[in-house]
Amino acid sequence: MNLEKVVFGFFVLLAATLNFGFFIGDLSRPELHNIYELFAAVVVSLIATVLKFGDRTQLGAVHLATSLVADLQLVAAAIAWTYAAHISTEGVTAGSTAAVVSLSGGALVANTVSVVLLVVETVSFHRR
Repeated sequence: MNLEKVVFGFFVLLAATLNFGFFIGDLSRPELHNIYELFAAVVVSLIATVLKFGDRTQLGAVHLATSLVADLQLVAAAIAWTYAAHISTEGVTAGSTAAVVSLSGGALVANTVSVVLLVVETVSFHRR
């Protein structure tokens, strides 16, 4: 068993599941979307991105691209939530929650692509 592949797969899947956990729920209800789960999704996604830097293959480049897209979307979601909660005079409204969750949804699509690539790579692996 390759420990590096286990750690890589762990963080890719954890990033996707944390993102899914934040994403799921009614768009207009802030209480259904835990800010700490969004924070955890951002941190784990950034860790997964760092782990993808070492791969020099074409598939590795696509893995890195999907991870960068997810990072961008999640960081934008965190900034939008921070703005709504701490800067905006309206606070966290249904509209601001919808924007944050929508950005998280974009990251979820990128994470899903990354998980599919991981599964395809694993299935197509041939022992030598």
